[in-house]
Amino acid sequence: MRVRALAKRYGAVDALDGVSLDVLAGGAFGLVGANGAGKTTLIKCALDLASPDSGTVELFGIDRRSPSARARLAYVPERFTPPHYLTCREFIGLMLRLSGLAFDRERAERIVAELELDPQALERPVRKLSKGMTQKLGLAASFLLSRDLYVLDEPMSGLDPAARVAVKSVLRRLAGEGKTLFFTSHVLIDVEELCSAIAVLDRGRLLFHGAPADLCARYGEARLENAFMRCLRDHARSARPAA
Repeated sequence: MRVRALAKRYGAVDALDGVSLDVLAGGAFGLVGANGAGKTTLIKCALDLASPDSGTVELFGIDRRSPSARARLAYVPERFTPPHYLTCREFIGLMLRLSGLAFDRERAERIVAELELDPQALERPVRKLSKGMTQKLGLAASFLLSRDLYVLDEPMSGLDPAARVAVKSVLRRLAGEGKTLFFTSHVLIDVEELCSAIAVLDRGRLLFHGAPADLCARYGEARLENAFMRCLRDHARSARPAA
């Protein structure tokens, strides 16, 4: 993913203010920031779900507006709401058919078990799932597509500690297989454990882009969470009008 000078306004609010970043093939990239930082807006612009006011995004070297740019990726939104009238198996089967793939029950059961979702849940109606189970269903469907890039908006949202451990294990496996992970998260320990590169957004502006260790070194902090908070505070102070 190549993002250059991306800008998006909603009325008087700069949701994105000239953001530029690169997500290289392989490994995991974490996009972090407080609520309203512009993380979801960046994803929506990158995937042609929203139109930026200016700037460009390329996926696999192809302009984001071309359907072929998205042929090699899978996306799970933060507010994932599958059709309530389908069973989990029907939903996964539908996603696979839309991608030209056949439903393989053994493979589906293997990935849902890996995500700590009971394989018997495949026959359960989507409307009867908890938030965490629904989230794992979306992740399972996307991972079954076997894409080169996974764009995941808050993939740990609604998950209990055991489920978070299971999801992180799958993400590590995928990164080890050469897949590229691009995800947002408010849980900095997950980002620190998984990501070789991060970007910090605050109120639409890019404050940092690089390795988590480099952000920690910049502020002399041992943990990413502490370095992240100091980065935001520095930006807030610099943006404050002079007395």
